Amino acid sequence: MSNTMYNKMWHQTQEALGALLDKEPQKMIEPQRNQVFIFQTLATFYIKYVQIFRNLENVYDQIVHPQKRILIRKVLDGVMGRILELKNEMVELELTEFHYFDDILQDLKLAPQQLDIPIPKYFLKEKLEVIKGREKILAQILADSGIDTSEMVWRRFHQCKKTEKLREEEMIFLGMNPPPLFNEVSATVIQAEKVDRLRNEVQMKHEEDYREALVTIKNDLKLIEGLDIKENLQDQIRHWFIECRNLTGTFPDYPDIEEGGSAIIFSNKTIQQVIEDIIANQEEEEKNEKKKKKKKEKQPKKTKRQKKGTKEKNKEEDEKWKMSPSLFLPAMKEGCNAYKEIWMNKDESWNFSQDFDPELIKEEKRKELESEIRVQVDELMRQELKNLKLAVDREREHPAKVGKKKKKKGKKGKKKEKKTKKDKDLTADRTIESLYKELVEEGLLIQALKVNLSDYIGEYSYLGTTLRQVSIEPMPSLLDVRQLITLYGIWPLGSAAVHEKAPLVKSLLLAGPSGVGKKMLVHAICTETGANLFNLSSSNIAGKYPGKNGLQMMLHAVFKVARQLQPSVVWIEDTEKTFYKKVPNAEKTNEPKRLKRHLPQILKLLKPDDRILIVGTTRRPFDAELQSFCRVYQKIILVPRPDYASRYVLWKQIIERNGGVLTSALNVSCLAKVTDGFTQGHIVKVVKAVLTDQRIRRQIHKPLTAVEFITAITSMDPVYKEEEESFKNWYAKTPLGKKRALAITGGSTEKAKDKGKRKEKKEKKAKKKK
Repeated sequence: MSNTMYNKMWHQTQEALGALLDKEPQKMIEPQRNQVFIFQTLATFYIKYVQIFRNLENVYDQIVHPQKRILIRKVLDGVMGRILELKNEMVELELTEFHYFDDILQDLKLAPQQLDIPIPKYFLKEKLEVIKGREKILAQILADSGIDTSEMVWRRFHQCKKTEKLREEEMIFLGMNPPPLFNEVSATVIQAEKVDRLRNEVQMKHEEDYREALVTIKNDLKLIEGLDIKENLQDQIRHWFIECRNLTGTFPDYPDIEEGGSAIIFSNKTIQQVIEDIIANQEEEEKNEKKKKKKKEKQPKKTKRQKKGTKEKNKEEDEKWKMSPSLFLPAMKEGCNAYKEIWMNKDESWNFSQDFDPELIKEEKRKELESEIRVQVDELMRQELKNLKLAVDREREHPAKVGKKKKKKGKKGKKKEKKTKKDKDLTADRTIESLYKELVEEGLLIQALKVNLSDYIGEYSYLGTTLRQVSIEPMPSLLDVRQLITLYGIWPLGSAAVHEKAPLVKSLLLAGPSGVGKKMLVHAICTETGANLFNLSSSNIAGKYPGKNGLQMMLHAVFKVARQLQPSVVWIEDTEKTFYKKVPNAEKTNEPKRLKRHLPQILKLLKPDDRILIVGTTRRPFDAELQSFCRVYQKIILVPRPDYASRYVLWKQIIERNGGVLTSALNVSCLAKVTDGFTQGHIVKVVKAVLTDQRIRRQIHKPLTAVEFITAITSMDPVYKEEEESFKNWYAKTPLGKKRALAITGGSTEKAKDKGKRKEKKEKKAKKKK
């Protein structure tokens, strides 16, 4: 797709966003009571923003114009943040992490796949060099220390690959196998990769040219227009002095540097408008004085009944649902306005290569230069105003005023002293590099496996809404889980702008049976965001940094490095052990509960600008003491065993990925039905066991059949329905699970609760009267 096509796509997306931004405040202002209506409204906006995000992300990745990309990025971050805010509203309304939009998607004529939330490619693109550098250092430290536990595995893996390659080459030589790329990568794919690489190079080149132009154009402006700007500002301010004295009889007070100097008076105003403001202020002061006098004369006292009436009205209003204010709407509106002013009708016929626009830089730098010169001019004009006051009004500075100013300064000083002392830096004398090296050597900072979130295969649940209508809580689908990982883990870690303002998620718990891909999801978060991975699992920290001081030092070092080299993921595998109700005798020596007291304190210290996420994984959450467990993990995601639709997709993809060929002889549907209860881990094991090199070669003569896989899986134990139910029952005891259960039993809306409260109040009143 050419650049003009992506420009067209951008214009269409901006128009759609503009329309949505106009609609949203109208829908959200009025308080509502109907829960179904509220959810429909929220979900519709959520889905529409996701569509806008998908297009914008694509456009941002493809467009090469540097100034357009700055604006698109600003809007893109705003849309991401708004999606997270709407998600948070839906969770609080429905009291569940999982929502079903079947009916809304039908109305909007969208397929469920269009709800899939992409991960912005810029997360990795923009820090590719940093990530590569860090990976090199990590590999070097592991090699030098000789403690890389995965070394043996990798050696074996490389040897197998080597042998495989030699065998492959021999087969090609004998003419028994087709040559490489014979039926694999098409010329189209190669061409697409080449175009992608070239586009990235052009983007980087245009970015560099733009940055250089920012400096050179500003310097040129300084030389050519600097003196004129200075003189114009001085004339403008002098005019203000004189006009102000003519109108009010005295010279004005000059605003302090802290207040913004003369800029607060002249911001986007002509001298004529400033004069009009002075007159308007005078008139307003006179009116206010008259009003105050009238108010004092007529002020009837409120009776008790009136007070009660207003209180009851306020209560009624509180009971109605109202949308929380958004921190991202202003940025999006600003972006949309900038688009309308600059780009909407801009003639770009001259800019075929889509390089930077020098005129836009001049406008921007002229403003910047003006504000820099204004600071110098303010200094001169403050002195000039003093001299004028002395000469004309014979006015000297009053000692009382000076005293007041000094007193204020004194107060500020005291405030600074009162500030709480920061936590002691236990490693103030050490470099981040040395701490990083130590954590790698201790096995606390580990190398994340290269897995993408898209490798977490699954399908949507198409029955969610139907089941909920008959009060059955469905188990989430694998793609529901994937979406939550993107929203709560990947997006905030990938974008600092989103992390600072979006509803803050500091910790995440992935709970589910063995083999459903919990560990894989942790590694995927790191791969997609380039995050460091720290392993604080009880088995991994056992015997390391012993004693109270040792533990304090370990946590200090981990979170100091995590902050400095953010984004970071702190992973606690089998995290229920940290919160054991009763520690098994076999594990007592490992002290699994070492972190229990410290984790809540660490969470308190994490601020919105710390892109650190604590992720726990557990297959036995029932062994943990529930209250302290839920206090640490803010978001709990149940990771289910795959349903039929997901098993069908899994079998197909995993067989193909391991060299299998799908033919009509292989009944995948039958495989998916028979393997109910088996996990992704089971399927991968079975496929690898069946598809040996020999079996892959024999496929031409003897196609694969379902029976081969079924015989291999019979030796494995599935996840029984009872185990899945135990996870659901456990989740029903968590804070959000409890609220959800209460809402279902008390009616799907809040009306039942309201009726109950009103009855109680009536009964209490009746008792009092008696």
